[in-house]
Amino acid sequence: MTVLFDAELFADYHQFYLTDTDGGGDLPTDWTEDALRDRIACADGVLVVTTARNMTVPVRVELHDAEPRIDMAAADHVVLGSLRTEGELAIAGCTDYLPDAARAKVPPGNLRAMVVFTGLGTLSEDGLEGEDRYTVHLWPSEETGVTVLHQWDGDS
Repeated sequence: MTVLFDAELFADYHQFYLTDTDGGGDLPTDWTEDALRDRIACADGVLVVTTARNMTVPVRVELHDAEPRIDMAAADHVVLGSLRTEGELAIAGCTDYLPDAARAKVPPGNLRAMVVFTGLGTLSEDGLEGEDRYTVHLWPSEETGVTVLHQWDGDS
């Protein structure tokens, strides 16, 4: 396992994203009910993650050789998605200036993404504070599409 990113991002509009630096897709603007419930949206060359807070949030991105094993009981929400890449990703908040975004080398081709959400039930009443955390596990895979492995049913 290689840690590609472990820092905070400003999740303006409750979003951060990973995109291919060589022709990543446009960020989705028409969020379906399914995408809102799933908490991610996948498009060609881009993976968008929705966050519980419209604030700076901790984000970790890890690269694996194969699908990692995670403790589902410790997670609030777990969802699989995918994105295609030419070999380099940008990791950014929704309104970040993309040329200044963090970069990470990854294998070219299709990557499967498992997004693990924790601490969703820790938000303050005003939604400004919390211990929510977002970990994106990536690995090479030809699988595509969105699959929710563990659905968050609480308030966020």
